Amino acid sequence: MLHPTRSLAPLGALLLLALAGCAAPSAPSAPTATAESDAHGQIDGAAELAEPALGLTSIDADGRVSHLDLLDESTADLGTVRAPAAVHSDGRYLFSAAADGVSIVDSGVWTWDHVDHFHYYRAPARVIGEVAGEGVATVATSNSSTTGGTGVFFPDSGEAVLLDTEALSKGEVAEKFRVTTEPGAGLVVPAGSFAAIASAGEVSLHAADGTAIGVTTPCVEPAGTITTRVGAVIGCRDGAVLVSVDGEQPVAEVVPYPPGTTAPRATGFHNREGRPSVAALAGDAGIWILDTRERAWTLLPAPEPLVQVTAVDDKNANVLALTAGGRVLVLDGDTGAVRAASAPLVSESLAAGLPVTLIADQQRAYLNGPAENRMWELDFADDARVAREFAPERTPLFFAETGR
Repeated sequence: MLHPTRSLAPLGALLLLALAGCAAPSAPSAPTATAESDAHGQIDGAAELAEPALGLTSIDADGRVSHLDLLDESTADLGTVRAPAAVHSDGRYLFSAAADGVSIVDSGVWTWDHVDHFHYYRAPARVIGEVAGEGVATVATSNSSTTGGTGVFFPDSGEAVLLDTEALSKGEVAEKFRVTTEPGAGLVVPAGSFAAIASAGEVSLHAADGTAIGVTTPCVEPAGTITTRVGAVIGCRDGAVLVSVDGEQPVAEVVPYPPGTTAPRATGFHNREGRPSVAALAGDAGIWILDTRERAWTLLPAPEPLVQVTAVDDKNANVLALTAGGRVLVLDGDTGAVRAASAPLVSESLAAGLPVTLIADQQRAYLNGPAENRMWELDFADDARVAREFAPERTPLFFAETGR
């Protein structure tokens, strides 16, 4: 059972969060895709909801998976996966990566983005299965949890794997392709029905069966990827490669850093899911903002040493930052000025070198503190106020906001 240690938001305010009135998903009978999948994200066996069923799905150091329902604060045990060295998520699935492969968890809650409106679903949660490989994999997801592909790159073997995301939605692990490239840093990034492989100094475009198509694009030392409404971003030493689909063909464009810049490159991108602008640290020099619509970088000053940033990309151009001292800052995304700051929340976790993640959605931010054994919900529009603080029975070493 989860014990909230503080709840400052009244029920009326919680309803404004648009959280679904449902318990955390329970254990499985596998849903199957319908003809509506491409249009609305519908899956047989799933309930369509009036509001998103938001939750925090976490994995502890032993691989035990828990799901916290953000409306009624109930928790559910979703099973056990391999002990994680890293965890990636698309807002529905969690991919727990270790040295010998990846375990996949379906939280059972997701949102289908129709650009001008959304559809919300809940289905049984479960541990889906495993993908074998060598080295702690990097996972790249799209904005769809029922169609397209999910990329998994194993650095020790150089194997680039594209998983069938529609099969994941049915509870199956199926590989569209597995291509062997050069061992080392690399990425497999889905883009519509295609994929881009970043390895050995270049980005190559591939069909769903792994067949190489088109020309290659230079990309030295690939690191960091994210998918926006515009396309998929791949971080490279000299800028980014933006992969999109034009008509029925994939296109790769280079977005170089501004001429004369000496700031360190971006290696990890974060934003409110799907939004066109993304944020990344520029080492100790500041914050990179990449506008994928304008194909342009902006360098903002950092008010103090930071360990993570994420772009809310809302009408106020908010950017959230986690400081080295454990505070959450709300920054002006146009100037870098500090608008609000929380008290130190995760200083113990950062001092211990534990993974801490700051997540933003349209109205709230979420933060985990493994050393503090806490998760927090913050209202960044209200002076970074802590709206709720949770004390889970299992340490949230890694977590993701799910249902969004």
